[in-house]
Order: sequence, then structure tokens, then C-alpha cells
Amino acid sequence: MPDATTSLKLEAPIKERVRRLASARRRSPRWLMREAIEEYVEREEKRERFRRDALAAWDHYQTTGLRVTSEEADAWLAKLESGKNSRPPKCRA
Repeated sequence: MPDATTSLKLEAPIKERVRRLASARRRSPRWLMREAIEEYVEREEKRERFRRDALAAWDHYQTTGLRVTSEEADAWLAKLESGKNSRPPKCRA
């Protein structure tokens, strides 16, 4: 897909900051702004997926009543952190 042109008005102080940083990185201001926008969008997409997953988990709990305790979850995560392959705890009502 070809690149689309977008116009963006920046206040003079931020435009100068972008120019200086781009110069220090030996990149163009356009490259720097594109990278910043791409990183922001990726971060916000991850945040949105997390939010949707949390809402789906809450709906599932509301419907089924199935859950694990925080102690069970913490113990399982500690095993994973230590490198042990461990099955997640069983959900219960």
C-alpha cells in the first residue's frame, strides 16, 4: 500500500525539539515523527486489547462464577518466572 500524506501542525517549540532530536539521531524530522506515532499506536493497541480481554474475563466470571484466587495465580506465576513449566491453576466456582 502506498504511503498516505498527512499534514500536521505543530507549535514552534515542539517542532524545534523534534528538529533538534532528529539532528542528534541523524534522522529526518519526518522519520522521528513517524516512529513516535507508530510506537504510540502499537502501545495503545496493546492497551486496548488488554482492556477488552479484562472485560471478557469479567463477563466470563459473571456468567460462570469460575475463578482462581490471587494466591493460586501468584504461585503459578512464580513457577513460570523461575523457569518451571507449570499448568495454570484450575478454575473453580
